[in-house]
Amino acid sequence: MKKKLIYLFLVVSLSFLLGACSEQAPETAVLKEEKTNDVKEDQSTAMKGNEAEETHITHAAQWSYNGDTGPEHWGKLDNANLACVNGSEQSPINIEFSQVKANKKLEGIQIQYEPATFSLLNNGHTVQANAATESNSIVIEGNEYKLSQFHFHTPSEHQYNGQNYDMELHLVHKDANGKLAVLGLMIKEGRENGNLASVWEVLPKEETKNEISVKEPIDLQDLLPHDQTSFHYNGSLTTPPCTEEVKWIIFEQPIEMSKIQIQAFQEISPDNHRPVQPINKREIIRN
Repeated sequence: MKKKLIYLFLVVSLSFLLGACSEQAPETAVLKEEKTNDVKEDQSTAMKGNEAEETHITHAAQWSYNGDTGPEHWGKLDNANLACVNGSEQSPINIEFSQVKANKKLEGIQIQYEPATFSLLNNGHTVQANAATESNSIVIEGNEYKLSQFHFHTPSEHQYNGQNYDMELHLVHKDANGKLAVLGLMIKEGRENGNLASVWEVLPKEETKNEISVKEPIDLQDLLPHDQTSFHYNGSLTTPPCTEEVKWIIFEQPIEMSKIQIQAFQEISPDNHRPVQPINKREIIRN
């Protein structure tokens, strides 16, 4: 009798345990499924975030100096940039000294520079110094062009006899009708350039929304080379929209900057130059 009771007790206990296990298993499976779904949702959200970020980056990078938005594609990025591919007087160019024509009758430019204050902006393509006043100007063939800004490229955009310099400085001027004239200065490695020291002290390493004031006035007259023999030709902007009818004056004698100064800019913009363009039927005048 006792054995029967013990046997009955064991059967009931075992049935109870099996029932309990069968009730818990679905609950565990639901938890695992919920966790799996949560992971999938998190992954989906992360992917959407990445897609949104990539879209933002692509939208922000309207043009650049490499890849699908580099110089060879500028004309396809926007109809406003068609001159980049269809223009006949594009810049920069290679200046072959043997093909340059001397013209002593060409009226030289009058440079009217004085110490002035500037503010810096990193626009994602270069470091640009904006003029705070219109006190600096040049006169070409009796027409005055006021300095609006200057900026840098590395390596140089123009070439001399097929060779680039370490950097190039562009001083951009505008006349009363909006026409542009640019003074170009080749930059080679050499002594530290004290005239640009105050600019280099506050070089913005990242793209900026607000302009950064340069502490000391810059004397652009002292920045120019002593020998002001120059090359003159009709060209364009070297960045989109590549607008033509720009007067270019490139000084033959380069200015110097130290290796440290050059490297400091190259850390910000390792390569921001447009390749040289066909000269076509243009004349380059040495004066």
